[in-house]
Amino acid sequence: MSFPKKPENKRTVYFDHAATTYVDDVVLEEMQPYFSDIYANPSGLYAIGREVNGALEDARRRIAQILHTLPDTIFFTGGGTESDNMAILGVVRKHEKNGKHIITTKIEHHAVLYPCEYLEKHGFEVTYLTPDEQGFVTPKQVKEALRADTILVSVMYANNEIGTVEPLADIGRELLKWRKENNTKYPYFHTDACQAAGAFDLDVEKLHVDLMTINASKLYGPKGVGILYKHRNVSIEPIIFGGGQERGLRSGTENVPGIVGFAKALEMAQENNEVENKRLTELRNYFWERLDKEIPKMRLNGPALDKEDLRLPNNLNVSVLDIEGEALLLYLDEYGIVCSTGSACTSESLDPSHVLLACGLPYEYAHGSLRFTLGKRTTKEDIDYSMKYLPGIVDILRKISPVNLQEDAKKNTHPQYLQ
Repeated sequence: MSFPKKPENKRTVYFDHAATTYVDDVVLEEMQPYFSDIYANPSGLYAIGREVNGALEDARRRIAQILHTLPDTIFFTGGGTESDNMAILGVVRKHEKNGKHIITTKIEHHAVLYPCEYLEKHGFEVTYLTPDEQGFVTPKQVKEALRADTILVSVMYANNEIGTVEPLADIGRELLKWRKENNTKYPYFHTDACQAAGAFDLDVEKLHVDLMTINASKLYGPKGVGILYKHRNVSIEPIIFGGGQERGLRSGTENVPGIVGFAKALEMAQENNEVENKRLTELRNYFWERLDKEIPKMRLNGPALDKEDLRLPNNLNVSVLDIEGEALLLYLDEYGIVCSTGSACTSESLDPSHVLLACGLPYEYAHGSLRFTLGKRTTKEDIDYSMKYLPGIVDILRKISPVNLQEDAKKNTHPQYLQ
């Protein structure tokens, strides 16, 4: 009993694009002058400061065009987490006199869930909607949770772990109807669109959202830069104070190289998304076909792969039964195969995926999950290379694993998982 022989020329196969992407060469080239040549503070009144400010405002304009909005609704931040915090905490601090109820879902990124948990400790009530088995929440669920004191609804565009694309526009229409019927401007509607940006339409008017979070590092742009779209009619309180940049809502000298790179990365992603979505979907489906055929006792998590508009095209999340996901991840890494066990932002925790548990999967299935997310450099050869080693590694780990899933499964209330 031994693991597959390691290749003499080990290659790196990167299946963790949902965690972060490399910076595209074209993006890096556009950023380069702003590191050392055009480096002045954009708040400077002198000529070179005005030049840098012009680049910053040009990036704002280009991003606004993609979102079909006006430039003064785009605010630059230090990333997706900050943008989520800015939206949630900014709204409730400004509007808490009008209500202290928030609606979100159990499968949000922790950049949304943790601020909500913080607010619960400070007098706010939060309703956490439970998704169905595939990760969907419905407009009806949102409608039924609405109250007279609801000031904010936050539902992610696409889930970072299982790829589920939520019915944002339908939820938005329900909220517009509620506002009209109740003669109120509440609740405001926020979405974390970090995973969806680059794959799907970001038209904020069609989606009926008031606030939207995007970051650059999922788009082949730089890390440490994000945006918050905020509708002109929405007022929020800042959560960072200082020099009053970003029209007083996000103080701190702007990351001009990052912002310029963000704009270019978003443009490139949106321009090429139809062709790239098709390519990634075909590769992902090929990967699953081989996994399903060559490794027994595997389960696909999230929406069915034939529902192309309902799942991120690059996302493949599976549960490998009778194995700890973390162990499999570490062994795959020895062969140069890089993936994750769920949300990369919680990789230091050995707790099972909160997303899969919220979808009703048993603990053992959540603990044995792997997430493969493909990207622009992913090829069929990468998948074939991975499948040379993955079945053999799984086979050995199952033989030595302390997990006795069969006994636990007999006690489980989900017989559909025992197929």
